[in-house]
Amino acid sequence: MTERLTSLSGLAPTAMLPGYDRKALKPGILHLGPGAFFRAHFAPFTDAAIAVAGGDWGIEVASLRTADVADHLNEQNGLYTMLVRDTSGTTAHVIGPILRAHVATRNPGDLLARLEDPAIRIVSLTVTEKAYGFDSATGGLDLKHADIAADLANRHAPRGVIGYLVEGLARRRAKGTAPFTPLSCDNLPSNGAVLKRLVLEFASRIDPELRQWIEANVPFPSTMVDRITPASTDATYRDAERLTGRQDLAAIETEPFTQWVIEDHFANGRPEWEKVAGALMVEEVSAYEKMKLRMLNGAHSLLAYLGYIGGYEFIRDVMDDAGLAALARRHMNAAAATLDPVPGIDLEAYADELIARFANKTIAHRTYQIAMDGTQKLPQRLLEPATEALENGSKAETYAIAVAAWMRYALGVDRKGERYELRDPRAAEIAALLADVPRKGGAVSKALFGLPGLFPAALTGNIGWTEDVANKLEILIQDNRLPLF
Repeated sequence: MTERLTSLSGLAPTAMLPGYDRKALKPGILHLGPGAFFRAHFAPFTDAAIAVAGGDWGIEVASLRTADVADHLNEQNGLYTMLVRDTSGTTAHVIGPILRAHVATRNPGDLLARLEDPAIRIVSLTVTEKAYGFDSATGGLDLKHADIAADLANRHAPRGVIGYLVEGLARRRAKGTAPFTPLSCDNLPSNGAVLKRLVLEFASRIDPELRQWIEANVPFPSTMVDRITPASTDATYRDAERLTGRQDLAAIETEPFTQWVIEDHFANGRPEWEKVAGALMVEEVSAYEKMKLRMLNGAHSLLAYLGYIGGYEFIRDVMDDAGLAALARRHMNAAAATLDPVPGIDLEAYADELIARFANKTIAHRTYQIAMDGTQKLPQRLLEPATEALENGSKAETYAIAVAAWMRYALGVDRKGERYELRDPRAAEIAALLADVPRKGGAVSKALFGLPGLFPAALTGNIGWTEDVANKLEILIQDNRLPLF
């Protein structure tokens, strides 16, 4: 049996190793949510920054839910393989800054101790949109969210991300310790501002003075993260073993492209990420963020819903359909028309690059993976720009196609009549709304337009656009050949 990846010695020469002494690292960053996206983005950027610019910015990670990734990382002394795939081949990079992994459900006190430790100067997070516990209708805390409700009732024993952050900051304030910088890397518009709003509201409900201290002392920089990262498969683990000579159950795979735009507001230092290609420190991230959410993520969602209901497993397969590939480009053009100029970015060239990335034959990004959590993703990716497009006189046709595709997907039945799980936090609500609704475009769209807090009135009140959605949905429901628009 092949030896596990536990050290840098004896690895195959085909593996690229960290360019620094791991023994010199000290815990400086605590990252919540050590999933594949973190391992394909945040950790490699930090790895490269230490190699290029020095520093001792070691990372500890913590899982708030499942233990598998944390256990694998601990068994491998924090090491793992990042595979970078393109048509020229696959390269293996062994990533080195992770020092230790925690599992909050096993030992919440251990995680709280790390949040309290002044050595931890940044607490970063990739926990997905639904873990924040915000109410999409109000923008504030969702008091019915299980973690939010539990943590407000028992603030000193949190289980959710907002509860942990607030309790950690409260302990630092009580000790007179400098705060850490919370750094959201999740795919939310103005993610730092969202995190700040939720943390402040939570703090105000338990201790108004704590809220004042956080507002005065804690920065919440926003970030824009871009790197397509499919879920790991058996092929991922086989290739990692082939290229490193070691078994690696924490291996991930990704594309060559990587981009990270970060607002440069930190309370107590940071790695020199700007020394790494693809990273950009800025004063304001919103223009870059909006570009990515609307052009990349919006087109990704469009392709995921149409692709899944059309029987395509991967985005790369969807892109083999010339009509769907052309539709994706049309949608990117429509999204670009809603944007202000983005410093240093040619939007036409950016769209061309996105098309090439989506078509990358070496990246197996499942449509079903991208389609999950639709009610969390639609507002920023599709509904907000659709509203702006209509206000500017556009027919917003590609947005109508995308929304119709999501509604068809929300029926939970593929074209062969097989049921599938929506994997959406509002799946039960959606099922209840559709339970007695005839499977007709007008009836289904009317029901889903009534989902509380999702569709803005500017869209539901636009009769021409909602009729367009209903007509396109009727085609998708009745015609299993997935007609092209």
